[in-house]
Amino acid sequence: QVQLVETGGGLVQAGGSLRLSCAASGRTLGGYAMGWFRQGPGKERDIVAAISWRDSNTYYPDSVNGRFTISRDNAKVYLQMNSLKPEDTAVYYCAAAAVKYTTYASVVYVPDEYDYWGQGTQVTVSS
Repeated sequence: QVQLVETGGGLVQAGGSLRLSCAASGRTLGGYAMGWFRQGPGKERDIVAAISWRDSNTYYPDSVNGRFTISRDNAKVYLQMNSLKPEDTAVYYCAAAAVKYTTYASVVYVPDEYDYWGQGTQVTVSS
């Protein structure tokens, strides 16, 4: 079992920035495609960013494209959030998907393909 822990959430004014981090306890993130999801009050959990294990291929939905950037190193995955809007207010979750060698460069879009999830970190954007 991989235990993921997110940090970096908080309260920020609209137009401001936050950087979230995610790490696995007791191991690196090698061999995993990674993603960030969010869930606002009364809403479903939606993908906001994803990155492949190899080649740093990324995906962003239109709602965050151009404002959010996902990146990773051997130990952590990050979500840089700029130009934040009140609509970005949500609990943000980190997720990891074990990948086969044939899909090392593939981005994982489907939530069911993710094997492990963090506990979430609250991001609140005030207007």
